[in-house]
Amino acid sequence: MAEKLAGKIAAVTGAASGIGLATTEALLEAGAIVVMVDRDEKALSQITGRLGDKAIAQVTDLLDIDSCARMVPEILEKVDHIDILHCNAGTYIGGDLIETDTATIDRMLNLNINVVMKNVRDVIPHMIERGTGDIVVTASVAGHMPIQWEPVYSGSKWAITCFVQTMRRQLNKHGIRVGQVSPGPVISALLADWPPERLQAAKDSGSLIEPTEVSDAIIFMLTRSRNVTIRDMIVLPTNFDI
Repeated sequence: MAEKLAGKIAAVTGAASGIGLATTEALLEAGAIVVMVDRDEKALSQITGRLGDKAIAQVTDLLDIDSCARMVPEILEKVDHIDILHCNAGTYIGGDLIETDTATIDRMLNLNINVVMKNVRDVIPHMIERGTGDIVVTASVAGHMPIQWEPVYSGSKWAITCFVQTMRRQLNKHGIRVGQVSPGPVISALLADWPPERLQAAKDSGSLIEPTEVSDAIIFMLTRSRNVTIRDMIVLPTNFDI
């Protein structure tokens, strides 16, 4: 790939696995420097060692209020600026609501909604001062339709879809693009809550996509001319029936 993002500096949350890792690798291939944000210090150390000097580890526990608040300042101690923020960290709950305990609901809503809002809030002053920036959020096709087997997850993604699209309108006058990528089911640890028979059926029917197919969409969004905003890209397995 030609280095379309040469000289850009990105921060990616949930970067040690899944879509976050795939996006990190795609950004590096496109010429960017990437600050990899994750709570798993050991995994970050191993991955940055493999990926080289342009991959920088940032250990942050996004569910810890103080650690989350320090994320952007600590990133800016390691790099000069932030051109791109990819809010990707998230978790998943499937099944009937009655089967889920309230502590798990709180954790998921905090990570999928509150943390995204706080990370965006914290990077905005920096991007406004520079007069440019890109914010991309990993949303979900579940944020576009009510999916009955995942009411908590789907509800969180509906909320974040609304947030992304309102922030897009708030920030475009400052030269900041805001958009989301909305994948269908991706082969990752987030599907661990799926019933085994459903997961196997999805694999057998070709109804899952790889994280790299989502990162490809993100690179497309980021490499458009500055007069173009991709507000949302829905990326589905061809055989996904919903």
